[in-house]
Amino acid sequence: MNLDSKSFLIVGLGNIGQEYERTRHNIGFDVLDALAKKREVSFLADRLASSLLIKLKGKKIYCIKPTTYMNLSGKALKFWMDSFKIQQENILVIADDLALPLAKLRLRRKGSDAGHNGLKSINEVLGSTEYARLRFGIGNAFDKGQQVNFVLGKWEESEVEAVANGIEQAVNAIELFVLEGCDRAMLKYN
Repeated sequence: MNLDSKSFLIVGLGNIGQEYERTRHNIGFDVLDALAKKREVSFLADRLASSLLIKLKGKKIYCIKPTTYMNLSGKALKFWMDSFKIQQENILVIADDLALPLAKLRLRRKGSDAGHNGLKSINEVLGSTEYARLRFGIGNAFDKGQQVNFVLGKWEESEVEAVANGIEQAVNAIELFVLEGCDRAMLKYN
């Protein structure tokens, strides 16, 4: 397979369906929606995902929001990676993270799934943890036994402004990742 070094795959993790819209667990979808809005393009229903293509300074950025639900995110990622012959180092996955403070970003070249089912699925399908991930902090302000409700819950009114700012920073981090590489993006946004 002849891999394309100028093509990138950006995967925003989330769940499809109205009940999941604007929830903490769907921040990957929200970040990609903001990127699409900034670049004035729209997602279309496609195979295993909603997708769009952005061209930016000679680079092709394929953005997908898997329609497989969180636990099967790896299936969608693998299909798109293989279809467009994208190198693993040109993949960036955006996911929510309970361990980070609200709207804090952490970009890494690789890492564990940290209990995140979407990342777990990707790790299993790729047989590797060697792909970049942009974790978006959702905080951990929940009572014992309420983690699932918190993660699948909507943002509090008091969180909306910080989340909007975090999403804007995440969009900028994605563009820098594509244009200048993971190290430069990590330096600026971590």
